Amino acid sequence: MAAPTSRPLPEESAGVQTSLPSSTAPRAQTTAPLRVGIAGAGLLGRLVAWALAQQGHQVSVFDPAPQALPAHDGHGAAGFTAAGMLSPLAELETAEPEVAHRGWQSIAHWRAIVAELGTRLTHPPHFAQGGSLMVAHGPDLGAARRVLQRLEQVDPAFACEHRPRALTAPGLRELEPDLHGSGGPLHAWWLPGEAHIDTVNTMQALQDDAEGVRWHWAQPVRDVAPGRLWLGTPAQAATQPLSFDLVCDLRGVGARPAVPVRGVRGEVVWLHAPGLKLQRPVRLLHPRHRVYIVPRPGERVLVGASELESEDRSPMSLRSAVELMAAAHSILPALAEARILKLDTNLRPALPDHRPQVHHEPGLLRINGLYRHGWLLAPALVDDALRQLGLGGLPRESTRPSATLAVSSAMPNSGSSSTLPLTTPLATPLSTPRPNPGITQAA
Repeated sequence: MAAPTSRPLPEESAGVQTSLPSSTAPRAQTTAPLRVGIAGAGLLGRLVAWALAQQGHQVSVFDPAPQALPAHDGHGAAGFTAAGMLSPLAELETAEPEVAHRGWQSIAHWRAIVAELGTRLTHPPHFAQGGSLMVAHGPDLGAARRVLQRLEQVDPAFACEHRPRALTAPGLRELEPDLHGSGGPLHAWWLPGEAHIDTVNTMQALQDDAEGVRWHWAQPVRDVAPGRLWLGTPAQAATQPLSFDLVCDLRGVGARPAVPVRGVRGEVVWLHAPGLKLQRPVRLLHPRHRVYIVPRPGERVLVGASELESEDRSPMSLRSAVELMAAAHSILPALAEARILKLDTNLRPALPDHRPQVHHEPGLLRINGLYRHGWLLAPALVDDALRQLGLGGLPRESTRPSATLAVSSAMPNSGSSSTLPLTTPLATPLSTPRPNPGITQAA
């Protein structure tokens, strides 16, 4: 891409209202500064803006949200609603090995990103990598065993390195004293190396630390093309496009109709649980559904379900709220006196084959369809895309899990676009697509 001339930034010539942070001095600049327009200020948009800001590029971000902070009203960026589980191993129950490989890469990126944010921000976001737990009530042991068998069969070599480890009752008490069944002992497995992250504070921190980026709120993007970006909605009259050296379309569900993306509903209950001692994410295995519980700083706990095939943005139903909280209470009796802070819903972007897709051509980058794996896949995909475009990448530390605990050794029975190569080769090729398979990198 050619270096820009000294003409004004496109939003200045177009009369768009902008807001600049107090400090606009670029840090490490590895190439001639580019003028980059980003459509979408969700997780992908903030990650890309933050990464390019570190390189000294001139970045403008456009989003329909009225402000940077989440409203928790069923609209806005789905990244705010996510619980923040980073579970490459657990996701092998329904996903392909590539998702797990990318997930381990992303954990290494998140660890390095949060560490870098901590060097400049007074209150960096919370990130912890103490593994996660899968638990099942006694009568559900059969369903749990089927899940564990799936984790090993999908990629035997990978499962050998990262296999779940069965916990004895004393081992579970050592890890999580408050975790026990209301009707009897729990079956439990520790998944080493998995992690969790405070999604809301991370989104805010990425914006706060993106020096020089211009954030345009209440500015929806109606269309994009290589090097061009149109503001407005489809119902509004056409406007003159803004011109950039690179346009990044990272709008999620908002990219329709250019991208055949649909929304998949997610639901999360926010609880305040003073005195609860929970350090790791927990996934409750049940024959009919999966419920996850994720601790947050400030004595908060998030309880959610995997996904609902619906584009309904309305508030959570009584039945959903009761089922989620009853499931959580069945393994964490200390939640009995927890207070409900909010009931949150949102739509995750999914493509027809449930595969995230990365597309790039001169002047245009598109990433979409991360489905239920937004926080697990975003850093790895962004890093690959930026490096392929010659724009550096994201910081990254070692990917090898490094926790050791006393556990039981017994295991229960077109055109000018190009593709982005895997950073880590697959141990096995992708098989016939199932619901929620791997990653598509297409022209």
